[in-house]
Amino acid sequence: MTMNKGLVDASSNVPEFWHAFKNNMIVVAVSVFGQIPIGFILAFILYRKQVKGATFFQSMVFLPQFLSTIVIGIMWRMLFMVDGPVSRIIQAVTKNPSAQFTMMMDPNKCMIPIAIALIWMYTGFYMIIFLANLQKINDSMFEAAKIDGASEVQIFFKITIPLLASSILTSCILAIAGSLKGFGLIFALASEGKQRINSEVLPIYMYRIAFNNAKDPMRFAYGAAIANMIVLISIIIIMFSKWVGKKLGTDEDY
Repeated sequence: MTMNKGLVDASSNVPEFWHAFKNNMIVVAVSVFGQIPIGFILAFILYRKQVKGATFFQSMVFLPQFLSTIVIGIMWRMLFMVDGPVSRIIQAVTKNPSAQFTMMMDPNKCMIPIAIALIWMYTGFYMIIFLANLQKINDSMFEAAKIDGASEVQIFFKITIPLLASSILTSCILAIAGSLKGFGLIFALASEGKQRINSEVLPIYMYRIAFNNAKDPMRFAYGAAIANMIVLISIIIIMFSKWVGKKLGTDEDY
């Protein structure tokens, strides 16, 4: 009888698991297709000296890396509160004093503000990685391309990206691993209740199942199963990234 009850409880958690899995894949997508491309473009702009005050700009973009993840999460939570600064901006723009920012309460939109926070926090990290690798490239290659009449866009796509293909793939591995084990930022940003449930990712779901239900004797078994799934998903995605790297002709070893 106890075994049957455990099976019922386990099956009832399946929709919650897939909801957390979907959110986690959104975080992975934001990391790979948001943080890395933006970081790459910013690094290229800084390297080509296309902005004034490059040192100040670089420091401002990298600044979130000096802050605690929990502090950043609380800061963004305060910004996205129903009566927070974002809501006040919306009220000022729309001239509607009752307008509120409610994305965090919408299960279909709650990952949008989280994606913004993730991009703001980690873009500087990848910018520094790409900037360091760009500085290893011989400047004569860029100068020769300019003499031949290549534009900055052509230099970016025809020279810079192929030369940094291995660094891009390495950054993808770091982004995927970080996304699947990410806990602190989303945990601090999404407060208790509906916001937390809406934006739940696999590590937070594992924490809730394993530690927030003391009456369930199977809680640690469920938590361990979820942890194993996180590891398995990480291995699958990273192996796929490695396969893509080989197809693209990179010789990077992971």
